[in-house]
Amino acid sequence: MDYARLRAVADELMDQYGDLAQKIEIQGGVITMMMSPSMPHELNVLRLQRQLFRQITGDLVALAGGEIEDVGLGILRRPDLIVASEAVLETFDDKADPHVLLLVAEMVSPSNHPNDYVEKMQDYPAMGIPLYLLVDPRNGTLRVSSDPSDGPDGPRYRATHDYVFGDQVKVGDWTIDSGEFKRYTPR
Repeated sequence: MDYARLRAVADELMDQYGDLAQKIEIQGGVITMMMSPSMPHELNVLRLQRQLFRQITGDLVALAGGEIEDVGLGILRRPDLIVASEAVLETFDDKADPHVLLLVAEMVSPSNHPNDYVEKMQDYPAMGIPLYLLVDPRNGTLRVSSDPSDGPDGPRYRATHDYVFGDQVKVGDWTIDSGEFKRYTPR
């Protein structure tokens, strides 16, 4: 099925099921309905957003939520947080062009961590996103990936650095105090 048809089906699902289909992503010809995030997940995203707001300058904004889409690649994603120019984001009606983003951040969920570590690690450099911050409250780690480029197995980030909660983490022009993030309670 081509991407335009997949996108139409995804839109129908969102219209029909509303909040149940609030977070739909498309990648590799597959529509995925994401679960609603947990309260600890959302609080960690908020903590990251607050830190970035204290440091970003000019008309940059740290926006939680929103869709990014690359029709040519057939990819629709809903990152947990993006950083971009407010003036540029204002030019989009609903989905942002990923090529205007400076940073995408994902807070790993307990139920779907391979999506963040594998699929998005392929999609985001393919979409030209310069920085990918992956925060994993399951095990108290962070990963910063940068410098997207074509590799022998497709687009990838050439630089990846791993950290643990408590580290001061350099992400582009910003520094994240990862000690503010809370680990998920084991079930």
